[in-house]
Amino acid sequence: MELFSTGPIDNSPILGIRQTQIVTVKVVNRDSLNPYNLVIQGFFLNGSRTMYVNEMVNLTPNQVLTRNYFADLDAFEFVFATLEEVEAQVGISVWGKQTSGQLVDPHRVVAWEKHAEII
Repeated sequence: MELFSTGPIDNSPILGIRQTQIVTVKVVNRDSLNPYNLVIQGFFLNGSRTMYVNEMVNLTPNQVLTRNYFADLDAFEFVFATLEEVEAQVGISVWGKQTSGQLVDPHRVVAWEKHAEII
């Protein structure tokens, strides 16, 4: 099992409005033969770490998955846990967005990538 984390993301209000209201997570399984299992967890950071997203997803070979999560919080973090012991070809990216869908550049984490080694 491997863990990937965005680390804490500050989303404090600026003039009463938080920059990010929605987090979009994109995951791609580039493996043409094997499925890939992933746990997505989101945490609200407010002096303590409170989980508010806990979802297990199964990606079929060559599947791209997009999930949108609430993020109108002062601070948050997303953690991804792999379930496979074998190397997989997967990419994960996290995108902060406004309610209108406009990207929030400071809140983007692109991409963790795992590639199988061919020997």
